[in-house]
Amino acid sequence: MFYFDPTYMFWVLIPTLLLGGIAQWRVKSAFSKWVRVRNSRGLSGVETARLLMQYRHLEGLKVDRISGQLTDHYDPRDKTIRLSESSTGNSVAAMAIVAHELGHAEQDLTGSTMLNLRSALVPVANIGSRLAWILILAGLFFGLTGLAWLGVIFFAIAVLFTVVTLPVEFDASKRAKRNLAEMGLVSPEEQKGVNEVLNAAALTYVAAALTAVLQLLYWVSIVSGRRS
Repeated sequence: MFYFDPTYMFWVLIPTLLLGGIAQWRVKSAFSKWVRVRNSRGLSGVETARLLMQYRHLEGLKVDRISGQLTDHYDPRDKTIRLSESSTGNSVAAMAIVAHELGHAEQDLTGSTMLNLRSALVPVANIGSRLAWILILAGLFFGLTGLAWLGVIFFAIAVLFTVVTLPVEFDASKRAKRNLAEMGLVSPEEQKGVNEVLNAAALTYVAAALTAVLQLLYWVSIVSGRRS
């Protein structure tokens, strides 16, 4: 079976484990360091959110809490920023994460093309990621090349979603860094912490995109009968 194919092992599995492991280590390291550092203004995550919302005229947004750690996200459907417990504290890491999610809200307000594209891809990518493996494996097992290629197309859509996510996340972090600096909410040392946290988080999206692309190339080579 191709699950144990040396090609898959050396060109997909090992790079995936390495990229994912490095990315997660960077995130945990940066977050663990700066979540213990209290920001000089003593602002909680919610207070930071309120100030940034006022600064960027995003007063219509709602701020809610969500369980877990680093589960923070912005939901464009109900215009709500959901903050995990660690992001409601007064740490430098909390400020960075909150500002990042506000960056997504700002993208939504200004009609970001990439954010809209990513939102449009969500339902298709979800369906594609679930069906792709079934179609590819069924096509290979029964010798139905057309079915296998259909699975590859579905998987390619899911990969496109991960690639489109990159500029969306990079831009949200850029806005976060800019807004915190312009408002004078962070000192130069704290700005370094903000950069470290957000850059580490961005690496996880890069790792996910590279992993998805490697997997896509592998399946293309398998279905086409060429292994490189």
